[in-house]
Amino acid sequence: MSIETDLVALAADVAREAGDLARGRRAEGVHLAATKSTLADIVTDADREVEALIRARLQAARPDDGFLGEESEADEGSSGITWVVDPIDGTVNYAYGIPSYAVSIAAVRGVAVVGEWEALAAAIYAPASGEMFTAARGSGAWLGAQRLAVTTETPAGALLATGFGYDPTTHDGDLATVRRVMTIARDLRRAGAASLDLAFVAAGRLDGYFERGLKPWDHAAGALLVAEAGGRVSIDGAGSSLPMLVAGGTAVHDRIRELLEDEK
Repeated sequence: MSIETDLVALAADVAREAGDLARGRRAEGVHLAATKSTLADIVTDADREVEALIRARLQAARPDDGFLGEESEADEGSSGITWVVDPIDGTVNYAYGIPSYAVSIAAVRGVAVVGEWEALAAAIYAPASGEMFTAARGSGAWLGAQRLAVTTETPAGALLATGFGYDPTTHDGDLATVRRVMTIARDLRRAGAASLDLAFVAAGRLDGYFERGLKPWDHAAGALLVAEAGGRVSIDGAGSSLPMLVAGGTAVHDRIRELLEDEK
């Protein structure tokens, strides 16, 4: 087996165990542990517990690998491979009991910096639905045993998704972007979990997705899913505090990029 095959199998196993833990903790009741960038940007005790489980399982299986997670300190490792992890993507949904949340795990080679790594494997597990999305470099993207493909035709307009940051000072700019992009849209979705938005693009459930201000753990796994499903992902301003990610089939991706260029 290739290293990608080994990594994706490990990612999927760990994501499922972590997701089952998150679902169990949600049933017991959510306890807020802290806020992060703003009062609206929360972290629950479950986020930290789930990330600790993921980190422990990955360390036990591959002790030389690095780790970059949302809730704990980064570790460079010595193998050249780093795990990029969001233990509960969609924490606000999770806290409110909205079932749109996921565990996102990616393995990347090289420096764990967006635009400088090579994504090798990805698993996104949605505990509420039980859906497991996986991808390995060069081997396609999958939902269970079903191979995924992005949409290529949007005769009625593109069904798009987006998200908004927690900093209220960015909302006017985000809404202006939405107004511009809506010229090609059939409709717009805002589900609150970037990893699932990207997985849904890969699955053809969405035609495209754009969002400003995502962190590496928000999109590391989902971007590989989209690419392996035949789509395109780009990130403008990857080194800035508010990078813009665009994903979709080639035509939708390129048209969104054109509209955003016109905005500058």
